[in-house]
Amino acid sequence: MITHNIIGFQQSATSGKYIYATDPAMLATLPEAFATATAEETDRAVSKAHQAFNIYRKIPGTRKAEFLHEIAKGIEDLGQVLIERIMQETAYPEARVIVERNRTCAQLRMFAAEAISGGWKTVTIDPALPDRTPAPRPEIRKMMIPLGPVVVFGASNFPLAYSTAGGDVASALAVGCPVIVKAHDSHIGTNALVAEVILEAARKTGMPDGVFSSLNGDGMHTGQQLVLHPLTAAVGFTGSKQGGRALFDLGQQRENPIPVFAEMGSVNPVFIFPGKVRSDSKGLAGQLVASMTMTVGQFCTNPGLLIALKDHHTEAFLDELAIALKVIPEASMLNHGIYKSFHRGVAAVREVNGVIMLHDHQSSEGLRTAPVLATVPADVFLAHPQLHHEVFGPFSIIVLCENMDEMLSVAGALEGQLTATVQVSDDELTETQPLIDILIYKAGRIIMNGVPTGVEVCAAMTHGGPYPASTDSRFTAVGHHAVQRWLRPVSFQNFPANLISGMTND
Repeated sequence: MITHNIIGFQQSATSGKYIYATDPAMLATLPEAFATATAEETDRAVSKAHQAFNIYRKIPGTRKAEFLHEIAKGIEDLGQVLIERIMQETAYPEARVIVERNRTCAQLRMFAAEAISGGWKTVTIDPALPDRTPAPRPEIRKMMIPLGPVVVFGASNFPLAYSTAGGDVASALAVGCPVIVKAHDSHIGTNALVAEVILEAARKTGMPDGVFSSLNGDGMHTGQQLVLHPLTAAVGFTGSKQGGRALFDLGQQRENPIPVFAEMGSVNPVFIFPGKVRSDSKGLAGQLVASMTMTVGQFCTNPGLLIALKDHHTEAFLDELAIALKVIPEASMLNHGIYKSFHRGVAAVREVNGVIMLHDHQSSEGLRTAPVLATVPADVFLAHPQLHHEVFGPFSIIVLCENMDEMLSVAGALEGQLTATVQVSDDELTETQPLIDILIYKAGRIIMNGVPTGVEVCAAMTHGGPYPASTDSRFTAVGHHAVQRWLRPVSFQNFPANLISGMTND
């Protein structure tokens, strides 16, 4: 395992400072000492990426695809070594880790196909009109080009799919952008294993030195330097609203502002119509509890807010939820920061007058926690905006509405979301239109009779949404169109065809 910073094809450890991974289940410090990056090493990584960009962007898509395929193969070839390290650093069960590994490799191969197709260039050609009067029109061609070096911050809750070889990295590499990864402290050993795979894949496929670097950071300093570096062209981030907003603000404060694509907070509201509760109260409760507690609720799409009409059927539904939650055992959260933030968020909810805790849980030994469920009347919810904020972890609050108008008021008061879900019976489908009309301007993905967890990697997926779900609701962090974050359009007017041959896919 490489414990130094990876700067292109070189390793570097000059700071004399080290950070260590922690086993959250055992609260044990793992033995490997990972060298933190100095300001000089950070500068060198970005400078190398800039130099590599001038070569890498011109490499044919077929060769970029070979690079991505080699990364996927290398991750698979790590086998149990990688799986066990992730389990050790996250306390995730093996099945969960294998699913994420398979998703990560499939995603790499999907973006390899995108690199080959060249469709991301979205070439548009307006032919010349030499005989047009009163003035002829020259031929104009428009295409997308890569922005340049991209900085990617690893996510705490996805050590593979949103980290060192995740969607941000794969999509940027597919369209010709070198990448510098800021490793996440929570799974820094996993990062080291995957970064070495990418390094070897780059060498094997003849990619330029600097196409990929991985830096170990100590606190916020390394991240700030990466965003502020004048040669950084764009940033990808998955994490908290506080962290994402700080990076976004840094990106805008630069002399030359850059896009910071941050995927951040979301409570992923679930609107439950009365007919759905009447027809399948127990099944719906089980479905929502499973989604709420999956991986100790540590998903950005966790259903943290349920909205229902107050009646005796809903009261029975609440009982079903409480029963289903009682059999969910305690489990370890990812790290101290997430654990403390979760219990701080629950405590803030608990203090609001009118909130009733249906299934409560106080701090346990270590980082172990159990799910928490609360209810609140809609008028109290509307009067207390702090109840609208994400509590990252196994938590949901149920808003009880007196009527459908109040449910619509709750929908209208919400911040931007990654997802919004509508649970409805067939007989009520026509009644959902006023709600849907609100939700399409609140969320990036709207789900009918499902759960928000489980983000399909496909061309039609939108993983993003209005702020604070993301910093730019026009883009997605998942699926084929994730590449669009790392591109900008250029028009070529009156260019001879031979000068732009190979640049377009016409």
